[in-house]
Amino acid sequence: KIDRQIRGEPVDIQFEEKKVHKSIKDAAKRNDMATCKVLAKEVLHSRKAISRMYVNKAQMMSIGNALTEQLAMLRVSGTLQKSSDVMKLVNDSIKLPEMQKTMFEMSKEMARAGLIEEMMNDSLDSALDNDSIEDEADEEIEKVLLEVAGETMAALPAAKARPAAVAAPAEQLADADDELRERLNAMRTT
Repeated sequence: KIDRQIRGEPVDIQFEEKKVHKSIKDAAKRNDMATCKVLAKEVLHSRKAISRMYVNKAQMMSIGNALTEQLAMLRVSGTLQKSSDVMKLVNDSIKLPEMQKTMFEMSKEMARAGLIEEMMNDSLDSALDNDSIEDEADEEIEKVLLEVAGETMAALPAAKARPAAVAAPAEQLADADDELRERLNAMRTT
């Protein structure tokens, strides 16, 4: 309500100023200079009054904003006070030394469980790796021996002279494979 009055007063004064302007024109037409001067001074006073009203309005708005800010700060400080009271109650209800001891014991137990799990995983991995390494080593040795046997067979002069011998019966190839396997087993045991 007060804000409307403040906004309305300059409008009312400006309306009256227009009436005074009309009166100045009428006095000028009548050649009444004394009245013109008095009315012109009244217009100047009304303009100054309007500018003062705007300044006062700005100051009042500034004061209103400052009061709003202070009210908000009071609310925040009240909330912070309540928050600190709650934190104090929480701190009082939690016994810090006991909690630290429990956390330390829990940490030790978790470390033990982690070490045990890691040791079991390492044991399982090494057991499984040994079997696979041995199998891979056996396969590699067998490949090398087969290559050596192939080179030896190719180096024989009789094999070059008779190409039909390359297409030997399946029994002869099986015998040669058996012989190579025996040699391989003999090398493994040594």
